[in-house]
Amino acid sequence: MSFPISAALLDAIVLSVVSREGTYGYKITQDIRKVCDVSDSTLYPVLRRLLKAGALETYDQAVDGRMRRYYKITPIGRMQLMQYLSDWADYRDKIESVFLGGSSK
Repeated sequence: MSFPISAALLDAIVLSVVSREGTYGYKITQDIRKVCDVSDSTLYPVLRRLLKAGALETYDQAVDGRMRRYYKITPIGRMQLMQYLSDWADYRDKIESVFLGGSSK
């Protein structure tokens, strides 16, 4: 069974991947595909949206004679990621309480 990924959750996943190190679009896609199905046509609008919001910034670096665009998280992006992580923990706890029969927090 597969669950749909919301835009906010995809933003959180991208910020989490990029927070580890500056990385490029193809690598971001490969990392995310380990946990959910995402296409380039889905990922690049997310990257543009996060850039526009100031959560990410870019820099270019030569790799094998070609320029590659890298993405890195900004302080705004780190704050946004921390909020997503907090929200995710609350959401996960509530869902698990229903699945496991406990009381909701």
